[in-house]
Amino acid sequence: MKQIAIIFILFIIPLNMFTQNNRTVWVNELTKTAKPVLEALANDELKETMPVEQGSFEYGDRSSFAGLEAFGRLMAGIAPWLELGSTHTKEGQFRKEYITLAHKAISNAVNPNAKDYLNFDKGKQPLVDAAFLAQAFLRAPNQLWYPLPTETKKMVVNALKKVRSINNVPYNNWLLFAATVEAFFVKFDKEADFLRIEYALNKHMEWYVGDGLYADGKYYHWDYYNSFVIHPMLIDVVNVLQESNHPLKKLKGKILERAQRYAEILERQISPEGTYPIVGRSAIYRFGTFQVLSQLALLEALPEELSEGQVRSALTKVLLRLHQPEGTFNEQGWLQIGVAGHQPKMAEPYICTGSLYLTSLGFLSLGLPENHSFWTSKPEPWTMVKIWSGDSSVKIDTYKN
Repeated sequence: MKQIAIIFILFIIPLNMFTQNNRTVWVNELTKTAKPVLEALANDELKETMPVEQGSFEYGDRSSFAGLEAFGRLMAGIAPWLELGSTHTKEGQFRKEYITLAHKAISNAVNPNAKDYLNFDKGKQPLVDAAFLAQAFLRAPNQLWYPLPTETKKMVVNALKKVRSINNVPYNNWLLFAATVEAFFVKFDKEADFLRIEYALNKHMEWYVGDGLYADGKYYHWDYYNSFVIHPMLIDVVNVLQESNHPLKKLKGKILERAQRYAEILERQISPEGTYPIVGRSAIYRFGTFQVLSQLALLEALPEELSEGQVRSALTKVLLRLHQPEGTFNEQGWLQIGVAGHQPKMAEPYICTGSLYLTSLGFLSLGLPENHSFWTSKPEPWTMVKIWSGDSSVKIDTYKN
């Protein structure tokens, strides 16, 4: 056991983690990522100051989409942390500052008279990122929605209704973007188009291929879209349905069980060094790869096989591997294309600087308060640390329908 303990320490504890607890590391990395976007948009200067790096121009200039991409994705990830509200702790006061920035940013994003009024209906891409913004309101209603002035709420509703005009979208995970926008209307506006929700849920039930995995349309894709989009949006949409009498609310148990199996698979992807297989589309979404693990921790719904201590330890190790290499951020603090630093050739043609802020979706566990057991429990080795250190207690991985 001594040998296992020594190997575990060498693998999971970087030098700076002896003086900083895991939560401090997470808060620092999230706020460092968020600050340029929120400050610029709050000051009505996002379009003026945000750089727009693109992998290529095969799909044309993406700059008209970059603002909503960055803001919507960032808000979907930071929302649970903001939902904790302001407190008298140092972190709580830090949150208060970011909640204020978020309110100002929301107002400018949806105000047609603001310089930073964002694109909600030109091209197809706005549907994607309007859905992430809608997801942010679902994840933090008490801090991001209810306190907004009535006029700002009206502008948010008008902006999100604009995306209903976007048609002929890809026949895959994109169905969930429309469903998530409608889930916002179910919860906050009461004038939802339930057909969009039903279509997305029913199709994904058809596209389930087993063992926690959904095909992305007709075919399964070997990538991380089950974590980037599919499981998290299925969970959020079906959770909203619990507030209604809609018959598809009964899918909640099945959707959660499948997400839990996928979380087990994700956790096993994390090597002792905190790396994981880089395969398929959108690898440059970085920490967003592990959204499902972080979301289930937030919902206190991790599978029995995964302890909070091992998930926190594994995700912290991954976060440091992803966010601390030189070149991850430019000199002004904006994210740059890449997985480990600046690697612009790793971007698909649909990727630009705004796209990269999907990394924030890995931070959902910060919505658990500072004294929650996810943060206070002892660090534990994750599955691959146990296996490669020779731990004889490791059990077989079991397929689930």
